[in-house]
Amino acid sequence: DDGVTSLYQKTLDVITRKTGVEFKSKLPPLENKTSTSKTIIIPPERTRYLAEIAETLRAYHKYTENQADAVRKAWHLKEAVGILRQNEPENNFSEAVSRLKQEGAKAEEGLDKETTSLLEQWEKIKKIYSKDELVYKVRNREIRLPLYSESLAHKKIPKLSLPRFKDPGEIYRWMREENLPGYFPFTAGVFPLKRKGEDPTRMFAGEGDPARTNRRFKLLSENYEAKRLSTAFDSVTLYGCDPEKRPDVYGKVGTSGVSICTLDDVKVLYDGFDLCAPNNSVSMTINGPAPIMLAMFLNTVIDQQVEKFTKKNEKEPSSEQYQNIRNHALSQVRGTVQADILKEDQGQNTCIFSTAFALKMMGDIQEYFVEKNVRNFYSVSISGYHIAEAGANPITQLALTLSNGFTYVEYYLSRGMPLDSFGPNLSFFFSNGMDPEYTVIGRVARRIWSVAMREKYDASKRSQMLK
Repeated sequence: DDGVTSLYQKTLDVITRKTGVEFKSKLPPLENKTSTSKTIIIPPERTRYLAEIAETLRAYHKYTENQADAVRKAWHLKEAVGILRQNEPENNFSEAVSRLKQEGAKAEEGLDKETTSLLEQWEKIKKIYSKDELVYKVRNREIRLPLYSESLAHKKIPKLSLPRFKDPGEIYRWMREENLPGYFPFTAGVFPLKRKGEDPTRMFAGEGDPARTNRRFKLLSENYEAKRLSTAFDSVTLYGCDPEKRPDVYGKVGTSGVSICTLDDVKVLYDGFDLCAPNNSVSMTINGPAPIMLAMFLNTVIDQQVEKFTKKNEKEPSSEQYQNIRNHALSQVRGTVQADILKEDQGQNTCIFSTAFALKMMGDIQEYFVEKNVRNFYSVSISGYHIAEAGANPITQLALTLSNGFTYVEYYLSRGMPLDSFGPNLSFFFSNGMDPEYTVIGRVARRIWSVAMREKYDASKRSQMLK
């Protein structure tokens, strides 16, 4: 960096002038006093983004309290009028009733349209969840799930228990702070009900060469219809190096992870798995060289689909057919690459590029995903797990992880990407433990993320969901 070089040379000049001791630099003298190549990750006008998010969250909860008080006051006044009318003829309390009505009307004037709309929505929600089956849509696909489980005693046990509040102010506060799963602010979960079709499993493997890990993947997944492969790489691969006979490298090849250094290695690693099947997915725990590994993986996906086409049609695809196959493969492949360089800088250490350059590559990948309509593969797994492993308590882990997530949002926005083009491709990964805060870490994270994304960034529902 010529700015740092200029500072270095100026420092030598000052030392020479003050001490008489001359130090000569091997670097050629520079006329510039500042860096000519500036790396700006977050634009200067957006450097307060975390403070703005904190202010947004405080304002949201203050607004909730004010509106809840207004709702409660209006309800109390309305109930008082009803009690007076019920127990005595109205003319006995005509003045009191009139005054109560006036105060009730004033209280209702203080309610925003969003508040009344939310309370009206509650009545509809109660009707929906009083049925035996919940029907909702995901990407225009209708999902039907039972709302009750049957016990051995043949009792119907509801999967969701609605609150029994009578006070509409409490109902309003609950809907703004908690709500049902699948409803903003997603405190209880981003989807209405848990999935029944498959167990939440990850087939985590990585040892020796690609063929050995491939056999391990097949062993782990042979009894499952859904293949959820999770790949661990050896430390040589994680630092972007090729295996070699040098003692300090050779001893780590294939230990605690699989050794991968070529495209052919990746093809062997996932051989026998249809990487575009809707019930298959691949996650890769790699950060520093993640862009290179991701490129090899996506080429493996494309080549696999080209091979299927060639075998089925007994001919090579034309140039146009190849492009169609390629685009279709990219739109269908499912999985996640960790690629969280900010977490690496804070809690782990596989940083093989500067943070600024690594962030640029992350932005390049996300732009490519937007351009090629890659919707089912997540470009980053924003990770708190490693921050916790480095010594952070649950609160610090959550704070740093969410701040990293918002930093990626600000950086991608600064590159001109629309929020809803990349927001759904962000995913999160937290640790777990015995600390009491771990019982609510997911709930807190989902609420903070969804409120900030909606209130601060005006994001769509999908972008508000922390996954």
